[in-house]
Amino acid sequence: MKDAQARALLRDLFDAALAAARPATCLAPHIDALAPPKGKTIVVGAGKASAAMARALEDRWAHPLEGLVVTRYGYGETCRRIEIVEAAHPVPDEKGRAAAGRILDKVRGHGPDDLVLCLISGGASALLALPAPGLTLADKQAVNRDLLRSGANIGEMNTVRKHLSAIKGGRLAVAAQPARVLSWLISDVPNDDPGVIGSGPTVPDRTTFADALAVLRKYRIDPPAAVQAHLDKGAAGGLEETPKPGDPRLARVETVMVATPQRSLDAAAAVATERGLDVVMLGDRLEGEARDLGATHARQALGLARQAGRPTVILSGGETTVTVRGKGRGGRNVEYLLGEAIAADGAAGIWGLAADTDGVDGAEDIAGGLFAPDSLTRARALGRDPRAMLDDNDGHSFFGMLGDSLITGPTKTNVNDFRATLIAP
Repeated sequence: MKDAQARALLRDLFDAALAAARPATCLAPHIDALAPPKGKTIVVGAGKASAAMARALEDRWAHPLEGLVVTRYGYGETCRRIEIVEAAHPVPDEKGRAAAGRILDKVRGHGPDDLVLCLISGGASALLALPAPGLTLADKQAVNRDLLRSGANIGEMNTVRKHLSAIKGGRLAVAAQPARVLSWLISDVPNDDPGVIGSGPTVPDRTTFADALAVLRKYRIDPPAAVQAHLDKGAAGGLEETPKPGDPRLARVETVMVATPQRSLDAAAAVATERGLDVVMLGDRLEGEARDLGATHARQALGLARQAGRPTVILSGGETTVTVRGKGRGGRNVEYLLGEAIAADGAAGIWGLAADTDGVDGAEDIAGGLFAPDSLTRARALGRDPRAMLDDNDGHSFFGMLGDSLITGPTKTNVNDFRATLIAP
């Protein structure tokens, strides 16, 4: 297989994964099946896909509604009846804090005949930045930055976020009672746990203040004094816990998963099969250090290259972590991909693509990248040491200097990371 063919094929697989998670596509059957309530319909939401979800709802549902959603800068849509606010991600800002407060106010005071329709996708944790009483936005920003650099997985990060929030961990749904609450979720987490997606603003929370303290201890994070005092007081029983499973205040809450990472992987697998490739599906739940997983997949690809009779693609999703120790910009997909390229060591017939389906790998407006059999050689010809760049967490610079960054712009969806390794013996 020629290099251009391999690159085009990998991009086609990624595009198929994205198409399966487009809000206009995945929401359509749910919108069509939704009967209007006797009372009002109030739409709220947060996440990188929330504005596109709001637009899909407006375009397809003719009944009266009003609402407010908050999304990442650059991810907005033009809506007529639902207000769209753009705010910062992954470190929250004042616009996100103000929008979260307005969303909480908007769901209050409704009756049992009213419907609160919640549009939640990945990114909602940072965008719904409403500090718990006694905490400030600066406190939350400091903890967020430390968590992002620590190597903590998404479940651990959101355990902390829920216990510093006035809206996450089921508190949004509690505020909406006695109205009916229907949540449509686009999953960006392993296992599609609704309590982790966006820090679960409308679902019960199984974690505790003590769990949040344990996460900070595990990753040696020294939080602001107000945060430490807040968590200590909660763990001692001095603050109300997040609502737990079985809480009667959540009895009228329904949660529907409208798009998942596995469905997107399956869409990519279908395209690969149509093109005559064998598919090795590793699933959507892979976690761990990004560079280590990349090396593991490279070894698997090398083994397949020795025995495969026809072109094969390894597909996987999930959310890896990066423990930032160097001076680079991080980015879990480029870190994974550089680790995989180094372990593949220029073997003929192996290409790889890794990207975040939201179009942003970490804090970069770059989705990810692509490596080819000659990537290491080209880097060394430019006077750069791939291993040193990996050690410096500088994957973005590596793929950028080769012209192999994957830039999609805002995809307006988010079903976590997409990884494909192509073996063409």
